[in-house]
Amino acid sequence: MNDIIDRAQAYVRDVFAGDFSGHDCFHTMRVFRLATAIAEAEGADMTIVQLAALLHDVDDRKLSPETCETKARAVAFMRACDLPEEAIARVCEIISEVSFAGTDSAVPATIEGKCVQDADRLDAIGAIGAIGIARTFAYGGHAHRPIHDPDAPPALHMNREQYARRQSSSINHFYEKLLLLRDMMNTPTARRMAEQRHLYMQGFLDEFLAEWDGRR
Repeated sequence: MNDIIDRAQAYVRDVFAGDFSGHDCFHTMRVFRLATAIAEAEGADMTIVQLAALLHDVDDRKLSPETCETKARAVAFMRACDLPEEAIARVCEIISEVSFAGTDSAVPATIEGKCVQDADRLDAIGAIGAIGIARTFAYGGHAHRPIHDPDAPPALHMNREQYARRQSSSINHFYEKLLLLRDMMNTPTARRMAEQRHLYMQGFLDEFLAEWDGRR
């Protein structure tokens, strides 16, 4: 199985070469390392967790909408590695559960899925918050979002359809998603890891808005 993991790492580096949206191979490798640590602490199936973490974005709707529903890229890679169909199905189920989708966000059915979803959410709120902040503005520029629009407040409690349609500012993204993730972690390990990251992001927002308003 180590050979499959090595091949998966090489595959995602190739898939995400030249990506500047924040959903790059560096994001995938951070999720992989976080998921590995959580899986070890939570006693999950390490191979399934690592494969799902590595492949979780290769069919992402924002990056490959034509393969999102079928997970065609992930499936083709795993079949090329002669992975059993049962394992492929488990990995694809986890991938389908990972993404944040507002109030309709899935709660994974397995501990393996919970480990991967928690790892992806931890990277969204960053390494002590810093990477999450950087990724938010990188993706905001990629998606032509304004940094901040004080006349367009954040929309809270959105369901999947509302969240998918939402065109917002980068600052609103913190309130519409990132600040919600701490309380949506599935595992005790991830909840402990999320706390400091959440506080760092909140402090950044306080400073940003104070500077924007000319109070500092």
